[in-house]
Amino acid sequence: SISLTSSPAQLKPPAESVKLSCQVSGYALTDYGTSWIRQQPGKTLEWIGIIWGGGSINSGATFKSRFTISRDSSNVLYLDITSLQAEDTAVYYCARQSQ
Repeated sequence: SISLTSSPAQLKPPAESVKLSCQVSGYALTDYGTSWIRQQPGKTLEWIGIIWGGGSINSGATFKSRFTISRDSSNVLYLDITSLQAEDTAVYYCARQSQ
């Protein structure tokens, strides 16, 4: 079965950085595109970006400057956010492309 498990909640002050992780099992990150998505309180889902199986990355225009998506050989996906702002408060999800 497929499982994507994101890191626990973190509380950080403004201007600091944070690294979120998503442990993937049941498929290889090198075989499918996997996205980061977030939902701010009371708002709709926002697509942050995707890392494709081949390693290329596409990001939404809003997220190009402070958000960096990466992965490692242990099938873990990462999202680095720098210069944290109040509006970065959200639930962050990882999600696999259907094909």
